[in-house]
Amino acid sequence: MTEALSADARNTDLPALLDNGWAQTADRDAIVKTYTFKNFIDAFGFMSRAAIHAEKLNHHPEWSNVYNKVEVTLITHDVDGLSVLDIKLARIMDRLRDS
Repeated sequence: MTEALSADARNTDLPALLDNGWAQTADRDAIVKTYTFKNFIDAFGFMSRAAIHAEKLNHHPEWSNVYNKVEVTLITHDVDGLSVLDIKLARIMDRLRDS
C-alpha cells in the first residue's frame, strides 16, 4: 500500500513542482495544474501519452479537457492525500508537456 507523502518529501519535492506551475488545493491534500496547448489535438495527445505512464504507475489522475486546456488534479485516494506517486506523475507530466 502507498503511504502519504512524508514531511521531508514535502519539503524537498513539492517546492520544485510549485515553482513549475503546480498549486496545492485549498480543500484537500492534492496538487493541481492547468496545461495549455496550441489546439485540441495537442492537448489530447498529451493526455494519451500521460495515460500510458499513469497506467504503468497504477496511479490515475483526475483530469478534464476543454479544447486546448487540460486541468489535472493529483491525489492518492488510498491515503486521502499526496504520496510519492503524485510527485512521480507530476514530474512525468511536466516532462511530457515540455517534449
